[in-house]
Amino acid sequence: MNRDDPKEGIPGGDPPDQEQPPDRTSGLTIETCYRHPRVVTGVHCTRCGRPICTDCMHPAPVGYQCPECFGQAKRSAPRRRIRVQFILGRPGSIPSLLLVVNIALFVVELAVGAAGGVATGGSQLKLFNLGALYPLAVAHGQYWRLFTAMFLHANFLHILFNMYALYLFGYLIENALGSARFIAVYLVGGLLAMVTSYVFSDPQAVGVGASGAIFALLGAWVAYNFRRRSNIQAALQLRWAFFLIALNLFLGFTIANIDNFAHVGGLVSGVVLGTLAEGVGPRSTRRLVQVVGFGAMVAVGVAMTIARTAALKS
Repeated sequence: MNRDDPKEGIPGGDPPDQEQPPDRTSGLTIETCYRHPRVVTGVHCTRCGRPICTDCMHPAPVGYQCPECFGQAKRSAPRRRIRVQFILGRPGSIPSLLLVVNIALFVVELAVGAAGGVATGGSQLKLFNLGALYPLAVAHGQYWRLFTAMFLHANFLHILFNMYALYLFGYLIENALGSARFIAVYLVGGLLAMVTSYVFSDPQAVGVGASGAIFALLGAWVAYNFRRRSNIQAALQLRWAFFLIALNLFLGFTIANIDNFAHVGGLVSGVVLGTLAEGVGPRSTRRLVQVVGFGAMVAVGVAMTIARTAALKS
């Protein structure tokens, strides 16, 4: 470029290598590209104003820029950082943690022979030893089984359906309720589902599965969207949740060896817990209502357990 004779009126720019004589017939000055003096052009860089030809044009948010201005803008633009995060490291990772815990325990079940094949059951004795729900054992003081049974599964299909449901809806529900309320609904609802199974199921039946806790999440999702049912999206989510609940209850009552008591108990407790999770009454007292409400639900489960234990012992 010729920098010895700067062209006046072009801010920060450089003139063409040679000036073209004005066109006497039209009264207009013919401009050439500042990088290619033999190429006539009528396009100017929107940043510095220098004339540029098609070979020097770089698309910009407005018009075109010359190579120098385009390069300068590219260097000064903020760089986009690409973050690589594992699924457990991202915000809202409670469903991921639950997935890992359930799958890890299922691997342990397979290793010791407690879990079966695709649809068949494994050793009930070994499943019992790992913490499955057995009402007679609970009645004799092994109340921890009401909690541990939530994380055990009988076979591949059992854990596949439960973990797929948790993966499909877990992040959605956690995003709506928040991580703390999500895990509270999952644990308390799952516990109440197991208590319901303990109260109404066969005292000598072995029960396992996270389906009661997952039904509690679906119940909370129903309560969440029912409160917002005037919104079109919430109404659609509500209908979809009703369809899934009806389908699962239908399958539960038509397929053998499915603990429908746990499903119904989890669903009912989930609706109540989901309502309490967002708070009831004046905004100033909603926090208190949440804490007292969840405590009351746990107390209901304790009362049901005590009554069932007394009945079994008698």
